[in-house]
Amino acid sequence: MTRLTLLTAGLLLAGFTSAAADDKPKAATLRWFGQSFFQVETSTGQRIVFDPHAIPAFGGPRVSADVTLLSHLHDDHAQPEVLAEKGRVFFGLVPSKDGRRADWNAVDEKVLTTRVRTLPTYHDALAGMQRGKNSIWVVEADGLVFCHLGDLGHELTDAQVKAIGPVDVLMIPVGGTYTINGEQAKKIVGQIKPRRFVVPMHYGVPGYDDLVGPEEFLDGQKNVKRMLETNELVIPLGDKAPDAATVVVLGFKKEDPVPAKK
Repeated sequence: MTRLTLLTAGLLLAGFTSAAADDKPKAATLRWFGQSFFQVETSTGQRIVFDPHAIPAFGGPRVSADVTLLSHLHDDHAQPEVLAEKGRVFFGLVPSKDGRRADWNAVDEKVLTTRVRTLPTYHDALAGMQRGKNSIWVVEADGLVFCHLGDLGHELTDAQVKAIGPVDVLMIPVGGTYTINGEQAKKIVGQIKPRRFVVPMHYGVPGYDDLVGPEEFLDGQKNVKRMLETNELVIPLGDKAPDAATVVVLGFKKEDPVPAKK
């Protein structure tokens, strides 16, 4: 075989490999790290993290972000320093000028191809008198809309549902005590009507039982998929939305500690 023939064959093979890579179905990936800590990785590799924490029971995962979103300022939701990379950090609440309370921080920005925006809500059903304020995050990426409700403590008004808009993937607290409980969460799912997936969060798990488990929320639900062997939900892009959303119960992955540098 001549050198020219080998070169031609190499170019053809490279072209075939490139075409094969282009033909690979594009997808976004949602990962859960316990409590309300999620990472969305887009099909282009952009990483959006919600509510990182440092709760030992969940294993202290080393996660990287290009964008970090914090729904409120409580310790189990606002620990961006635990991230290997935190990128741009957006706060849903910021301390007031007198430092005595937290006020909503209106955010509506685009980072590369991803839009992030907040919606003001409360951490309780008494207009914040018990636990203060909370911000919902709505993220538009990869042609999908992700909605993270933070520590929502009440049902939504019609105006709030309209402001959220259409949602593909809903992350919703269900553990009660500090947020809405399972029955309230069912009602809010009915208000928002997510098109693809509902992912419960902020509930008790073995080893971390400050909150009740997800059973109240799951009871009587149709289209429940338990994926406790993984913390990843892969969402193919371009697929037609199903007739009803699937409730996905994820596991959380305890990651090995980063080895010390020699």
